[in-house]
Formats: sequence, structure tokens, C-alpha cells
Amino acid sequence: MTQARTFTRYVALGDSQTEGLGDGDELRGYRGLADRFAEHLAAASPDIHYANLGVRGRLAAQVLTEQLAPALRLQPDLATVIAGMNDLIRPGFDATAIAASLEEMFAALTASGAHVLTVTFPDIGEIAPLARPLLPRVLALNERIREAAARHGVTVIDTFPHAFATDARMWSPDRLHASPLGHARIAAALAHALGLPGSDDTWSAPLAPLAPRGPLRTAGTEFRWIAGFAGPWIYRRMRGRSSGDGRTAKRPDLVPVLLSPEE
Repeated sequence: MTQARTFTRYVALGDSQTEGLGDGDELRGYRGLADRFAEHLAAASPDIHYANLGVRGRLAAQVLTEQLAPALRLQPDLATVIAGMNDLIRPGFDATAIAASLEEMFAALTASGAHVLTVTFPDIGEIAPLARPLLPRVLALNERIREAAARHGVTVIDTFPHAFATDARMWSPDRLHASPLGHARIAAALAHALGLPGSDDTWSAPLAPLAPRGPLRTAGTEFRWIAGFAGPWIYRRMRGRSSGDGRTAKRPDLVPVLLSPEE
């Protein structure tokens, strides 16, 4: 946890997790970890202004080429860079190249005077059994993220060691995006890392155990997931399409933060 300081210009860079998918919907809009973190910041510093450049489906290299320059123009004193999950599950994975894109953002943002936060990734094979062979990718990318962050003084929220990060309740039904609870936990972790008033380490606590499921129920859940989410995702990849095609940032300019009614 770092010493608390006052920030006035927060910019979030990333993919669908930063955009907030899994925490809201297309009709009401998405909240997500960055919005929730901005609310933590606003509770401590009401003058905070916040921009969210995250766009679903973006690879780390796309976040770099599309979002870094606009972020720097906003002159943030605080930034989050959360990208790489889409790279983890795509063919042609290259941990070194992905980390290089992240590090270029780390370097540019910290050189501009911003304090930067990022995250590591959980074992996605514990979330979706079909992804179990991807554990070496997760380990390789996480190691490079930690190394790049250390070179630039970037604060890392290391989710990998924590049991809660792979709990099914932390993830939306598609298993690709955090649930509202998952987004809230990561936002709380970011707030704790900055030492914001009222923050603590309860974000890392395991959830209460779930009742065990029988094999038939488990099989049914896996079948519905493959039919409803994995299949359509594979079909988009085969067509060279992305869920983010034609989309732009939901909050491209720095504007004041309005606390949600529940806050």
C-alpha cells in the first residue's frame, strides 16, 4: 500500500474490463472497476475528474496505439493500465510482445508525472476448464508485468495468488468479464493500494464456500457456457470480428465523478 496522496485527473486505459462489461448492460450502461475506483477517489477528493478510454475486445497493442496518445493529452496524474486478457486467449500469444506494449504505456505515463496502477491475471483455467492449458501463458505474462512495473514504479495489484480471483461469483456468466462483485473487489484493491481513506485489505478475503455441485449440474453448466458464450466467441474469431468493432471510448474526456446512489 502506498502513501495516500491527492489526485485530480484520473484516466483509465484498457479493454472490456476497464469499459465495465459484466457490471451493467447495453441499456443501462456499464459501471465496472474503473468507474467504481473513480468513485473511491471522489469520496476522498471531490474535485477528481475522470476519463475512461477502455474499449472491449482490444489487445494490448491496440490499447497502446489507440489510447496512449489521447491519455497523455489529458495530462493525468493517475492512470490505470489493464490489458492482456484478450491476448491470453488468442492464437499467436507472445508474452514478451504483450508486456512490451504495456511497458511502453507504463513508461510514457509515469514519465509524464502520472502514478500508474496495473493488475496481474488469475489462473483462467480455474474459471473456465477449457482454458486450463493456458496456465503457462498466465504465468509468463504475469512475470513480465511485474518486471515491467518494477522498472517504472508502477503499482501492481497481484490477483494471481488470491483464491477469490477464481471464485465463480467474481465472474459474469460468460467467464470473460468480472461480475459486479468482481469489479467492486478490484476497485477496492486499487483504492487500498493508494491508501485511500476507508480502504483496507478485505478485498483479498476469500468468499464463503459454495455448496458442492453434482456432476450432472456441472455438465449442464459447461454445456450452456459453450453454447451461449464460447461458441459465439470462436465464431467471431473465425470471421476476424471483435466485440469492439466500431466502438469508441465511453468517457473520452475528463469530467467530474458523480457518486452512485448506493454510495
